[in-house]
Amino acid sequence: PRALRHYEQHGLIEAHRSANGYRSYPEATVTRVRNIRHLLVAGLTLDDVRAFLPCLDGDLTSAAPAPEGIRVGLARLAVLDARIAAQTAVRDRLAAALRAAAGPLTERDGRPSAPTTGR
Repeated sequence: PRALRHYEQHGLIEAHRSANGYRSYPEATVTRVRNIRHLLVAGLTLDDVRAFLPCLDGDLTSAAPAPEGIRVGLARLAVLDARIAAQTAVRDRLAAALRAAAGPLTERDGRPSAPTTGR
């Protein structure tokens, strides 16, 4: 219910109020919500999903790609790539600092190295 209200607040679905005040959704909302979830799982935001409003009520996975949808997807992909690169850089810096601090106690993969003998 919370997700449905959230999608409604973002203008992605519409509910009608019954006499008792409960929300009532058209049957087509099931397909629309499934498509919204599909796009969110793919990494898009609710704002990104707005570009797909014209095709949210059909078979989104087999529909011909719209230029606006492609533009939104490419922009989101660029954001994700930048985040991945930044996180990889942070990870590499941390791994290097740990290797430097631990010296011969750790190998490159972070596991303890075999003890050295004094012979």
